[in-house]
Amino acid sequence: MKRYSISELQRGYETKEFSPVEITQKYLETIKSTSKTFNSFITVTEDLALKQAKSLEAKLMTGNELGKLFGIPLSYKDNIQTKDIRTTNGSLIDQNYVPSKNAKVVSKLGKEDAITLGKTNMHEYAFGITSTNEHYGAVKNPWDTEYIPGGSSGGSAVSVATNQTIASLGTDTGGSIRIPAAACGIVGLNPTNGKISTKGIAGISWTLDNVGPLAANMSDLAIMMEALTDNLYSEYCIDDIKGLRIGVPTTFFNQNLDAETYEFYLKTLRNLVDQGAILIEVEIPTIEGYQDFGFAIAMSEAGYFHQEKINSHLQNYGNDVREVMKKANTFGSLDYIIALKKCDEYEEGFRKVFEKVDLLATPTMPIPAEKIGVAEAVIGDFKEGLFDCLTRYNFIFNMIGYPALTIPCGITKKNLPVGFQLVGPKNSENILIKAGYSYEQNYLHEFYKKRDEHLLFVSK
Repeated sequence: MKRYSISELQRGYETKEFSPVEITQKYLETIKSTSKTFNSFITVTEDLALKQAKSLEAKLMTGNELGKLFGIPLSYKDNIQTKDIRTTNGSLIDQNYVPSKNAKVVSKLGKEDAITLGKTNMHEYAFGITSTNEHYGAVKNPWDTEYIPGGSSGGSAVSVATNQTIASLGTDTGGSIRIPAAACGIVGLNPTNGKISTKGIAGISWTLDNVGPLAANMSDLAIMMEALTDNLYSEYCIDDIKGLRIGVPTTFFNQNLDAETYEFYLKTLRNLVDQGAILIEVEIPTIEGYQDFGFAIAMSEAGYFHQEKINSHLQNYGNDVREVMKKANTFGSLDYIIALKKCDEYEEGFRKVFEKVDLLATPTMPIPAEKIGVAEAVIGDFKEGLFDCLTRYNFIFNMIGYPALTIPCGITKKNLPVGFQLVGPKNSENILIKAGYSYEQNYLHEFYKKRDEHLLFVSK
């Protein structure tokens, strides 16, 4: 099936080229024909989706004002509560949990006339970056099904990349939107902390958790953000970044990374200069070891969220998540407070960086996706646990609350996508969208063509 943008679908509805029911049926057929290959969904809501589509067809005939996402099929990560639809959190413990209310974001997008296709597979309770789920099976990277799609929002990213849905909502505590978006060759945004309500979402950490969109292109991502926040973002989808000051870190973000990934990063920086951006080298505050402090916050707060389940259902967690849960109560109050104070220190350091630049540019991850089952990243002589490696360039921005966008920037010799991360100060999503859109319009047409020729062929 052709990959439609949100605007293309809505124009088709207006001209009666096709109907919401026809489009919804096509996406449901795509899910059915590809679900065994990619394992991206836990629950497909076929009856609900068709019911919503029929209701929207009737609304279209009335002439009433249509929502921002009128007739747009979406998927939701399965830790986002959906009324009368089971929300498993990717777990055995909650396999039969059916919420009585929608998460706030689901209600919000429903009011904007979105269509719910289903709930996507994920790393159990969002506690991992591989989306290799012991209970519902591993999510497969559509570029090569022997590889992980990233996580924890792996099913959401795969559902978008393979055109099973137009866009998806994921969650991000330390990279869980950006990692799978980069690994699957799509765009993903971790918004400013607190910008979008996480009410009704099974959390890890109220300090670090965010919810945000994954989409196939920047214009779709901008429309998703408009629907989620009621702020105008589509007007920033313009091809103009002349004079934009982009910070290039001289340390940390250019160390211990895959050579091919680094070359794509450098090429992207040159492309930004060609568009008129101004590159400024910046010294990053000392953050080595910051992940230990982030982990102390995440686990302390997760211990609170999960205390009842840990006490009564510890044996029912998957092996990897069970080991993490065992550590949840090992952090003392002093460890937690020190970690929170560290976040303040880090933010102060980055605030000074953003006095000199508008955005910061980094690789999204030090390496492309790894094979399913690999636990350690090897970069030359440097070895690192896979979790620490894939979150290394992401987690810090949850800790300081800054928004971060990942956008594709290349395809490796192994035919795996590579992502490029742009970061801004709090509430700078408009600048991120403008920069991402401009880069996309100038340099990603060929990437998108190759992506869709490969992935949509696989998806037939």
